[in-house]
Amino acid sequence: MGIFTAEFIGTALMILIGNGVVATCVLKGTKCGEGGHWLIITTAWAFAVFVGVVVAGESSGAHLNPVVTLGLAFANKVQWELVPIYFAGEFLGAMFGALLVWIVYKDHFAITEDENAKRACFCTSPAIAKYSSNFVSEMIGSFVLIFVILHITSASLTMSVDSNAQIGLGSIGALPVAILVWAIGLALGSTTGYAINPARDLSPRIVLSLLPLKVSADWSYAWVPVCGPVAGGLLAAMAYNMLYLIS
Repeated sequence: MGIFTAEFIGTALMILIGNGVVATCVLKGTKCGEGGHWLIITTAWAFAVFVGVVVAGESSGAHLNPVVTLGLAFANKVQWELVPIYFAGEFLGAMFGALLVWIVYKDHFAITEDENAKRACFCTSPAIAKYSSNFVSEMIGSFVLIFVILHITSASLTMSVDSNAQIGLGSIGALPVAILVWAIGLALGSTTGYAINPARDLSPRIVLSLLPLKVSADWSYAWVPVCGPVAGGLLAAMAYNMLYLIS
């Protein structure tokens, strides 16, 4: 597979499984029942990342997240000319995954009256809507994600599609990344739903706005799970570069 195809499929699977479990937990009439536990959702998202990385890892490094792509690029682990290809696969893959969630749970969306529950199956929202604090939460969570990933990917192997890039996430095994996402979700995710990924939030939010669900996509909040992760990822890459420059 090429980079675009791998990122598209991997990200679509991640969104399908991650948001699919949210739908299972919050929509009316599912066999799981409403009111799913936060532990179930964070664990499911960890497994969703695991699945995506397993599928895309060998071909693209399985970024599945524009912030991961940016962080690796700023750390000189991915060539900048490949960044738009990664972005295209990630954002479009997330849209397709969100569409699949709606197709699978269409009947349950139809009988669910809670607008917040239906929105949660696509994108994140804050527990306490204070955008400055929400931004900081997303920034810190994304800093941890990228800073740790940059250390995970420091082994001296290369991707076949780019001989100048150090190995991608999937090349060293998907489990460490899944555990990392799980830990971030449990420790830092309950304030905002821990998007820590612009594609994971923005693309499904766009799909939500296009579907006949009559649910507000809450565009006033949409900048937070995009800008917060980008800021955190860039800070992590800067910190990583400074640490290894000093050493």
